[in-house]
Amino acid sequence: MRISDNEVKKILDGQSIVDEIVHIGKESDREADEKLTAQVTQNVLEMGDREDLVADLKARIEAGTYNPTGDDIADAMIRRSIADRIR
Repeated sequence: MRISDNEVKKILDGQSIVDEIVHIGKESDREADEKLTAQVTQNVLEMGDREDLVADLKARIEAGTYNPTGDDIADAMIRRSIADRIR
């Protein structure tokens, strides 16, 4: 699972979506609930379809056109490490 740049920034700033949900969950304000619903909906809509991503990568690997840079690989390793630590 890939972690977005926004989520990495939130984690590094000591925030997380869980903290936001807990904070909003403590408020009894309907507006806060609507805000959370809108944010989660937007996040889901912005997610790409995993099957499409996997199919695209497979096609690029088979065609020999998938050539990640060292920076791309390091970025993926760091994101994975962050994700593993917050689980």
